[in-house]
Amino acid sequence: MRRGRPGAPPRGTAERTLTSVGTGEDAGRTDDDERAERNGTAQPAPEGELRDASRLWHITLSVSGAEAPLKEVRRSLEQLAHDHPFLLTSRYANDHAEIRYWEEARDLHDAAAVALRLWGEHRSTAKLPPWEIVGLEVIDRETYHQRIAEGYGPPPAARVGVHPY
Repeated sequence: MRRGRPGAPPRGTAERTLTSVGTGEDAGRTDDDERAERNGTAQPAPEGELRDASRLWHITLSVSGAEAPLKEVRRSLEQLAHDHPFLLTSRYANDHAEIRYWEEARDLHDAAAVALRLWGEHRSTAKLPPWEIVGLEVIDRETYHQRIAEGYGPPPAARVGVHPY
């Protein structure tokens, strides 16, 4: 599945489309390819040539705002989990929430961009509270597992789902 914003791409992206799920188009990509893409001189991959594969990124998105009824917050987070099936766990209170999940993307920039759009894109369909994003952490899979092994970072999600703090 490819995700992209309508209209002209942001400056310096050379028509780069955000990717939520890897398509296998990026395997075998070099640093020169990355520089060329940033400079707007990227060439399409020759027929049959693969580029960099997507990587997994652990996302922690924190939101907060005016108080909302707990039942409504829970219901909206459950709907978000239904709409975005890769959600690992959500914790919530009446004025803030934390959402943790895995995202597949080519690089950190793409993973962060998709994560930053998550709350806004699902605000109306999931009837999410009008809260703002106040925190975002994006780490690669290796860093996540290294933190867990060393006793740092968030504890592994014991229960998948939506839970109060």
